[in-house]
Amino acid sequence: MIPVPPLRPGRAIDGISAVLLPFHADGTADLATWASLVERTWQAGLTPAINMDTGYANLLSRAERVDILAEAGRMSRGRRFVAGAYIEGEAGDPAVLYPREAAAIHAAGGTPILFPSSSTADFGRDALVRLFREVGTAVPEFLGFELGTMFVPFGRIWDLDTFRALMAVPQLKGAKHSSLSRDLEWRRLAVRDAERPDFRVYTGNDLAIDMVQWGSDYLLGLSAFHVEAFAARDRAWTAGDGRFFELNDGLQYLGMLAFRSPVPAYKHTCAQFLALRGIIPCDAPHPRAARRPDSDLELLRPIAASLDRLARG
Repeated sequence: MIPVPPLRPGRAIDGISAVLLPFHADGTADLATWASLVERTWQAGLTPAINMDTGYANLLSRAERVDILAEAGRMSRGRRFVAGAYIEGEAGDPAVLYPREAAAIHAAGGTPILFPSSSTADFGRDALVRLFREVGTAVPEFLGFELGTMFVPFGRIWDLDTFRALMAVPQLKGAKHSSLSRDLEWRRLAVRDAERPDFRVYTGNDLAIDMVQWGSDYLLGLSAFHVEAFAARDRAWTAGDGRFFELNDGLQYLGMLAFRSPVPAYKHTCAQFLALRGIIPCDAPHPRAARRPDSDLELLRPIAASLDRLARG
C-alpha cells in the first residue's frame, strides 16, 4: 500500500520552466527564437531554466552552453533564472568541475542545478554529501537534480537516506526529482516536511504534474510547451479556483502524448507544438535528437487550441 499524503490547497507554487532550444531547418540553433522563449517564460510569471535536458544540454558543447549562459545573464536584468551545471564527458575531479560550473552560473546571475554525471555514479551517500558541501563553498545557493535513466543514461535517483543527508547541506535549497514515481516523490515530501520545511522538492514528473497539490513545486520540460497555461493553472490553485483542474487535465493530456516512449523525443514534440501555436518558426529538433512522426501534428493541433482558450480564461 502506498499512503497518500494530505492535499495542500491555496499554496503558492514555485514554477520553474525548462526552455526549449529551437533549431533552424539546416540544423543550426535558433538563438534569437530561444531568447524570445526565455523572455516569454519570465513574462508568463515562471522562472526560466536554461541548459537543461529540454535545451539539449547533453548534445551541446561546453562552449555552446557557456554562450547560452552568458546570453541568459545579459537578458536577466536581475530576474531569477536557473541553469544546468553539466560536466558529463569532461575529464577531471568532479569536486573541481562542479564548483567551477556552479560559480560561473552564479557569476552570470543564475541559480545552478547540478546535473548527475557518470563520474559521480558510484559515489555513496557520504561522498556525494562531501561533493555538495564543496559546491556550497563556491556558491551561496544551488539545486540538486535526480534524473532517471529514461531521460539520459547517466541519470541517477538517490535513495532516501542520501536525500535526507543532502538536505542537510545548507546551500542546497531544493532538488528536482525526475523518477516519474509518485511514491518516491511523496516520500521525499514527508522527509522534507519533517526535517527541513523550507527545502523545495521540484517535481520533474511530466506524467504527474498534479504533484503540486501535495506540496511539490516544479521544474518541468512540459511547461515549455505552454508557459501561459501553466502559470494560469498555478494561480488558480493558489486562489482556490476550480479552473486548476480543467487546466491541469488539458496539460496532463498533452504530457501523456509528449512523454511517451522514447521519452527524449518530447523535445521534438515541444518544437512541433510551439510551431503549431506560431510561437517558433520551425519545428526541427537538434540534428542528433530523437524525432516524432509528422502524424503527431493532427493530435497536437486540437490540444493547442484548447489550452490557448483555457489559458485566456
